[in-house]
Amino acid sequence: MSRGASPLSALGALVRTTAFKLSFAYLLVFALFAFVALGYVAWNAQRLLSDQFTSTIDAEINGLAEQYRMGGLRRLVNIVERRSRAPGASLYLVTTGTGEKIAGNVGALPSGVIDQPGQFETDYARTEDTDAPPSHALVRVYLLPGGFRLLVGRDMEESARLRDVIRRAFGYSLLFIGVLGCGGAWFITRRVLKRIDDMTETTRVIMAGDLSGRVKVAGTGDELDRLANNLNNMLERIDELMNGMREVSDNIAHDLKTPLTRMRNKADEALRLAKTPDELRVALEANIEESDNLIRIFNALLMIARLEAGNAREGLSDFDGAEAVRDVAELYEALAEDAGVPLDVQVQDDLPLHGSRELLGQAVANLLDNALKYGAPAEGETAQPITVTARRDGGDMEIIVADSGAGIPEAERSHVLERFVRLETARSRPGFGLGLSLAAAVARLHGGLLRLEDNAPGLRAVLVLPLRKMPDQPPVPALSA
Repeated sequence: MSRGASPLSALGALVRTTAFKLSFAYLLVFALFAFVALGYVAWNAQRLLSDQFTSTIDAEINGLAEQYRMGGLRRLVNIVERRSRAPGASLYLVTTGTGEKIAGNVGALPSGVIDQPGQFETDYARTEDTDAPPSHALVRVYLLPGGFRLLVGRDMEESARLRDVIRRAFGYSLLFIGVLGCGGAWFITRRVLKRIDDMTETTRVIMAGDLSGRVKVAGTGDELDRLANNLNNMLERIDELMNGMREVSDNIAHDLKTPLTRMRNKADEALRLAKTPDELRVALEANIEESDNLIRIFNALLMIARLEAGNAREGLSDFDGAEAVRDVAELYEALAEDAGVPLDVQVQDDLPLHGSRELLGQAVANLLDNALKYGAPAEGETAQPITVTARRDGGDMEIIVADSGAGIPEAERSHVLERFVRLETARSRPGFGLGLSLAAAVARLHGGLLRLEDNAPGLRAVLVLPLRKMPDQPPVPALSA
């Protein structure tokens, strides 16, 4: 929400939020659940009370009928009179066959009620209060021998009070749920909106060009924290890519200036000094060679950029990493023999990978090229072998290329993985400082890493790649004898 917004517009923005709508939906669901639960309780309570009234009336009817059979009308009348004087909600009435009252606490009934045997609800008035408004009761009329009528009933005031209590409970419960739900929805929505507003403000800062902005993490571990962490990780990655682009631009401007200047000077020198076609041909061939070097640099830069941007994932497939390493090692055996360096290859079988066989081969070729370039013995020294090892290490495949050259100081090992970085001792040797960068980018594309270690002496380059998970193979049935 923008600062200075009117209360009505702020309330409208609050109501339109997803958090408020979800909270309001939960409120409706909870209110409906409470309504159904209270209704079920009320219905069962009313039914239980009605069943209790009915069973009490039946028990009293049966008892009084038994007393009538044992002691006649006089005994029945005495019992009814005694029970009628007792306080309570019970109703009693004994009449003649014509409806004349003999005993009881019922003073008035609607006409014809006493003539209808059975159980039903009716209005009535008590004997001591016939002028009061009629009350409501559940009664049963029983026909006695001799034509007499016996009415036993139960005032329904308790049931009415129970209904009032339940009705008030309904009202207060729904009011409490509504107030609590609206307050909770407002609190939750405000809390969610504040965090979303913080994210929005961060995105504004980033869109303004400041990639250092990060979304605040509350530390609660909820879904907004997970979103904030993912956004921050994405921003970190974008920042790395932007820094990489700036570094590439700076490196291109710095490192390609020299060969371009050299090409220009050679062309100018050929125009000024060449006297014969052969001299012009030599100058052109030198420029073509320099151009090929520049093309290789640009191809390597483009490949690294594609790998770091993840644009090379469409060509990934399943292949055997062991076979790929063996093929590259076979190609370099002749080069190693020409350099006078033994090549020791030790590759385990069955190393399944998912990725790009061509890119992996390029990475291993770069590591072997560096090993041959910097691990070759000086003149008069005994050549030490370059070892190429591919093995399984838990769920990973390790490709190790180790030489016995000068190695790389520990402080420089992370630095040499950057583009165009070359140590001072390597300036006199051919190369552009992109081989290790390309190998590290290939490792990241495959979800692995490139680790540089001390080989004491020399360098030990370890390419770690996750192995492809193979489906469980069914057991091979044993052959019967």
